[in-house]
Amino acid sequence: MKGRTLLRHGKEGMKNLGRNGWMSFASISAVTIMLLVVGVFILLIMNMNHFMDSVEEDVEVRVYIELTASDADQEELKSELQQLKHVKDITYLSKDEGLDQLIASLGEENKEVFESLREENPLNDVFVLQATDPQLTAKVADQAETLPHIDKVDYGKQVVDQLFNVTKVFRTIGVILVLGLMFTAMFLISNTIKLTIVARQNEIQIMKLVGATNGFIRWPFFIEGLLLGAIGAVVPIAVVMGGYHYLYANFADRLRLQFAEMVPVYPMTIQVSLILLAMGTIVGVWGSIASVRKFLKV
Repeated sequence: MKGRTLLRHGKEGMKNLGRNGWMSFASISAVTIMLLVVGVFILLIMNMNHFMDSVEEDVEVRVYIELTASDADQEELKSELQQLKHVKDITYLSKDEGLDQLIASLGEENKEVFESLREENPLNDVFVLQATDPQLTAKVADQAETLPHIDKVDYGKQVVDQLFNVTKVFRTIGVILVLGLMFTAMFLISNTIKLTIVARQNEIQIMKLVGATNGFIRWPFFIEGLLLGAIGAVVPIAVVMGGYHYLYANFADRLRLQFAEMVPVYPMTIQVSLILLAMGTIVGVWGSIASVRKFLKV
């Protein structure tokens, strides 16, 4: 297609928006409302997934070293743990540090009672392992149990299994809801845009009768649908970027203190904005082309 022809189709598509003001407004409004709902919901799901990822990242395997193990035995054990598959990080926690943590967790009222244990500390030295993937925690624990100089291996099996089951269910529900909402939005938007095109079926049929080719008729509507979708996505994108930036600036630190962390503004808002823009333009073009097609047969 020549550049001049494409420019003509573009101008015609933009003129059509003005000629059919109220129908164009209705289409743009439908795009705006539905994409706004989709955008807000995507932000919620992404933050929920981020929170669940952070919870899963805290899962760890504690390898309790035998009380009789020497320093050489501990070094040997550490070397063997480092060679295990799926181990991302190893931290050494001495029995004195473990006692400090225990006393701190029990509160000041019990501090004096447990301070007496420092002379003959009954706790084990511990290696704390983190898996490369939280879902592989059980495998790492099973591998560690086979090594020498180990008293026991613990990762809170029942609690961890329940945690993974809950996060899996929430992720599945989130994906289903987002996909369902996106398809609903696409259906409603495309139908609204179709009404805009159907209202001009006489115009299409007259153009066809005077000899206009299908491509010549279709291109202005293609441009029009593209513009309807893109313009309708402007407000949702602005709300998503501005609104989330405001929420992050005012609430991120407070939530972090309560063990919940929001996803950083960038690049997430850029990604969501591109999704909304793509949805708007694709559905706009799809609705226009699908509607025009039925009227090209005269």
